[in-house]
This record gives sequence, C-alpha cells and structure tokens, in this order.
Amino acid sequence: METVLSPSHSRAISNHPKLSLFRDQAKISSSNQKICNSNKKFVACCCESSEPTSQNGFCRRDIVLFGFAASVATVFPVEGSVADEEIKMAPIVDDLNAYSYLIPLEMPSKNFSFKWVESRKPERYSSAAPLSPNARLRIVAERVDFFDNLILSVTIGPPNPIFLKSNDKSTWEAKDVADSVLSDKSALRVTSSQRMAESSVLDAHTSEINGEPYWYYEYLVRKSPTKTVTDSSIFRHYVAASVERDGFLYTLNASTLNKQWDMMGPVLEKTVASFRLLPPTENYVPPYKDPWRFW
Repeated sequence: METVLSPSHSRAISNHPKLSLFRDQAKISSSNQKICNSNKKFVACCCESSEPTSQNGFCRRDIVLFGFAASVATVFPVEGSVADEEIKMAPIVDDLNAYSYLIPLEMPSKNFSFKWVESRKPERYSSAAPLSPNARLRIVAERVDFFDNLILSVTIGPPNPIFLKSNDKSTWEAKDVADSVLSDKSALRVTSSQRMAESSVLDAHTSEINGEPYWYYEYLVRKSPTKTVTDSSIFRHYVAASVERDGFLYTLNASTLNKQWDMMGPVLEKTVASFRLLPPTENYVPPYKDPWRFW
C-alpha cells in the first residue's frame, strides 16, 4: 500500500519526536552500496492494532505514522545478481541492547514475502544463551525464516585478545575482528583453532560511521545446517557487521544456504549494512552489568 501525503501533512509528520531515529536509519551508507535517492516513494505497512510491538516498544499506529515520512517500510534498490530488484524493509529496534537494523519484508517485483519468526526475543547479555562453553559470546536476539532457511542473529561478546591484542580499536583490522568473533562461535568443546577451521572468511573491510569503526565480513561455515543434509558441499553463507561499545563486540549475522546466496545474498548484505548502535536510553543494559544475573 502506497500513501501520498500533501506537503502540509508531510511537514507535520516529520516533526514527530520519534521520527529522527528512523530518519537516521534511512541514511545508511557503506563504501560498496548505494541507498535509494531521496525522491523514492516510501511505503507504509497497513496496521490496525495500537498495541506495542514486542521488540521496539512503539505502537503499530506509530509505525504507520512513521512510514509516511520515514523508512519504516521503505523500498530500497538491491544491487548484485538480482540487479534492479527492489526490497521492502522495516526497522528493528532493540532498546535493551541499544542497536537497530533493517529487516527485509518483501521483494515486490518477485511477489516474494519473507516469513520471519522471532525465535529469540531481545534479552540482556547476562541472561542470553552462550554460543560456546566459555560463554563469552552470547546470542541476544534472533529471527528465523524457516521456509527460506534464513537467520538473522545479534551476538555480544568481549574481543578475543589472541586476535585483538591492542586496546585501541582504531587499529583493529576487519579480518582480526572476524577471527575474534568466529573463534568463540561454537557449541562444541573444541579449541579456538578448531572453531576457526569450520569457517572461511571470504572478505573483510572496515568503514567509519559517525566516527566509529564498523567491521564487515563475509564467511562460510562448513557444517550441515540440518541433520538430514549429508552433502559436504552444502554449507551456510554468512555476512556480518561488528562494532565495539563498552568493551564488547556487537555483531549482526545474516545467513542462508550457499545455494541460495545468489538470490538472498544482496538482500542480507543490505540488512547487515543497516546495522547501527543507538544512543543508550534508560532501558539500555550494558553487557558488564549484573553478569551473575540469569533472568
């Protein structure tokens, strides 16, 4: 559903106090991606309920309001193997951990809709599920599209000093950040080197956004995604973005099966490029707070 507003209505909505957050989301940029021009039409989701959403605390009525003048559900061009394809996206905001990103909703030209399920609601680092026996890296939120085998997850964990020896994050290389995150990403009792052997980093680069370094990397995981898959050539293809705050790395991972990468890869790259830390609010819980608390 597209909505066209008069200039006076547009000006009135643009002054809404919550709109600035989503306006920032619409200005996402990276060195190898283009964001749609300002004259692109914005598309709003049609919602009836005024109940707050489970993750961002905004009521659905507000989401419709934002959609008229901001990129709550915005059509972005996606480049790559799906050239000139457009994708409808909406913001996900986690106030508890103070970050946001854009989630894909539809590819209108292909009549394709994503079927996301919130498999893990946002939770504080101290109560989040660990991804390895040492419990350093923990998953604080996750969304899954079971039909299309897509996963979006956010993890938080301290830097691994084996790979990131300096306390000055401006000196960190993207490949070292990737190795730091991947070394702690395993549910098996194996060494860091064995965990890294499961993965191959294909590309890594750094971009500075609002004075903060963001590290982007693409990697493969050589493990069967399900017990029913026995072909060793089938693995998951990931793209991720990491950023440091309060001595911890916040990472958004997006993945699909390698055979689906040509279609889904550019979409997941767009999602990862939108990942941003937000100014903390009163709801923010830093990872170092109450590390003993598991509820």
